[in-house]
Amino acid sequence: MIEIGRINTLTALRETSVGFFLGDLSDRRSDDYDNDVLLPNKYVPDTLEVDDDIDVFVYTDSEDRPIATTLTPAIQRDEFSSLQVVAVTSAGAFLDWGLEKDLLVPHREQAYPMEVGKWYVVFMYLDERTNRLVASSKLNRFLDPDVRNLQTGDEVQLLAYERTDLGMNVIINNRYKGLIYSNEIFRTLRPGDPLIGYIKNIRDDNRVDVSLQRSGFENVEPNAQRILATLKAENGFLPLTDNSPPEAIYKALEMSKKTFKKAVGTLYRERKITLEESGIRLV
Repeated sequence: MIEIGRINTLTALRETSVGFFLGDLSDRRSDDYDNDVLLPNKYVPDTLEVDDDIDVFVYTDSEDRPIATTLTPAIQRDEFSSLQVVAVTSAGAFLDWGLEKDLLVPHREQAYPMEVGKWYVVFMYLDERTNRLVASSKLNRFLDPDVRNLQTGDEVQLLAYERTDLGMNVIINNRYKGLIYSNEIFRTLRPGDPLIGYIKNIRDDNRVDVSLQRSGFENVEPNAQRILATLKAENGFLPLTDNSPPEAIYKALEMSKKTFKKAVGTLYRERKITLEESGIRLV
């Protein structure tokens, strides 16, 4: 079955003056031409021949007919991504997703009125009423509240999407909602940023707390390596101590003061640094 809004592996069935018609031979009758999809000539590889398989993205053209392309869009169906608005009309906002036909966000699907030139995190889905691919910035209804598949300590893919009074809301593994608290963000973080994070806590109400750093001793080693690398880049000395303000440590190393102290303790015990009144020095 050909899936609109996704990359499909299809077979080249016949060549015409306008391109190749492709189909899914695993879900096809011998006389079934209604579900074939056109790959226009401009996307046809020079080496493509009848009976060859090819990976294509299937979407709908300006007349709502399924059509194939070898271009890879920035978002696929049932996914979240950060996209830029290129136009706003009476129909809604149009986003650049890497294809000739821009992706529509109807006005009813905009959490706030969208503006040309700005980037927004959206979810793309197939509108069953119109059979068109559309996007929405009203994200909460597309996030799965059942987080039983998550475990504390899991490494996860994150997409930042919304600042709150508590911190930054993130999408976990393209499926769940999570939160990174403000006091645990030690780098510049903007909506739309992709990240690697770690499940810190799953609360009784199924809300998920996320950290950008591993908890406990597992977090020390990579940060110790970062301190060593920074020391080497700064001619072997950093003017940072246990008494340095957290802001100075973050500016120099993008880590919390607590993490800095743990990592420095590790490096000192391993005799890789010496501690001085004005800072730390590489041995």
